[in-house]
Amino acid sequence: MIESLLVANRGEIARRIVRTAKKLGIRAIVVHSEADAGLPFVTEADQAVCVGPANPALSYRNVEAILAAARDTGAQAIHPGYGFLSENADFARTVEAGGLIWVGPGADAIAAMGDKINARNLMAAAGVPVAPGTTEPAADLVAAVAAAGEIGYPVMVKAAAGGGGMGMGVATDEAGLRTEYDKVRSFAERMFGDGSVLIERYFPRVRHVEVQILGLADGRVVALGERECSVQRRNQKLVEESPSPAVSPELRSRFLAAAVRAGEAVNYRNAGTVECLLDPTTGEFFFLEMNTRLQVEHPVTEYVYGVDLVEEQLRVAAGLAPTFDPDALAPRGHAIELRINAEDPKRFLPGPGAITTWNEPSGSGVRVDSGYVAGNTVTPFYDSLMAKLIVSGATRDEAVQRAKAAVAQFEIAGPKNNLPFFAELLENPEFLSGDYDTGIVSRMR
Repeated sequence: MIESLLVANRGEIARRIVRTAKKLGIRAIVVHSEADAGLPFVTEADQAVCVGPANPALSYRNVEAILAAARDTGAQAIHPGYGFLSENADFARTVEAGGLIWVGPGADAIAAMGDKINARNLMAAAGVPVAPGTTEPAADLVAAVAAAGEIGYPVMVKAAAGGGGMGMGVATDEAGLRTEYDKVRSFAERMFGDGSVLIERYFPRVRHVEVQILGLADGRVVALGERECSVQRRNQKLVEESPSPAVSPELRSRFLAAAVRAGEAVNYRNAGTVECLLDPTTGEFFFLEMNTRLQVEHPVTEYVYGVDLVEEQLRVAAGLAPTFDPDALAPRGHAIELRINAEDPKRFLPGPGAITTWNEPSGSGVRVDSGYVAGNTVTPFYDSLMAKLIVSGATRDEAVQRAKAAVAQFEIAGPKNNLPFFAELLENPEFLSGDYDTGIVSRMR
């Protein structure tokens, strides 16, 4: 097993990786910005290195500073978490070129899946269903209009290099397409350094369902079930659950088989997620993108499949066999994750601030992966995620009831937070029925 691990991330995911590293007897090293010096992930690590000021470009995305920290601390491996440099193929190559172990998929797989158009084409060739859309970037507005005419409105205008719900817009007619094309292209150039845009069919009523895959050290790719991710605001997830209430055993079999084909198409190793759109009316599903990293919502899979995905990542990176039998994977019970963000619960606008009260819920089937404690400050420099509240039960109803109780017990004062929204959601008839889609939050607001 790896003996020393540097975590190139922050907050709750860095703290969560440190926890598994320590469980395995691995020396846990973290990097941090000046703004994060007092957070739990820093104080709980075996060693911590400040790599720069609050600005992520000068700290958590500072490749030279992170590699210098790895060299200076004698780290054997680097785990990138999610966000920041986790899906940067050049960083992965640089890590390995420096003689370090990269805890993630190979750089070629990251690069192949990082371009959304290339990914779509690869998946189509592998027999994975893809939604009608362009097979190459829409070079200009004329090409975009022509493509939309062939696909049929409404269409999704999407940054080819985007991800995480960013760089997308919906057009219901040509006038809207002209507006959204310019907007998405400009955003993509500014945020991703690549203004390439693709056009896809937009489904007004759709569910967002993803499959957790793991590429093993022996070359096999296995699927650890699906997660429902349809409770979203601004195309970004707020709630995830596993199994999906919308997926029958027959549909699950097709979902998982397609996800395994997707991984095999790029010789995938380590943890990744194949995201899809599901038409609840027809039962058709279409490839959306592959996230070549650990997902924020991985704990629901851990509960339902009884695995520690971070431990499995480390074992794959070390060339070791998994702790589970790949031929005997089966879901048990139900799990739900709520993303506790420092944001207004009505408009979902960021609301950073000093935390004066932080009391986490506990009890059977309750887990909190948090990045903060009382006395810390949620700064405006990073994502608003403060913690993940994960609950499990033998059934979905039991998990929902535990979620209600845990939300009521969770006390946070200081920054704004979205706990009131979750209290409302967990009483919403549409959510309780399990028959909901990506429009549920907008209907609640």
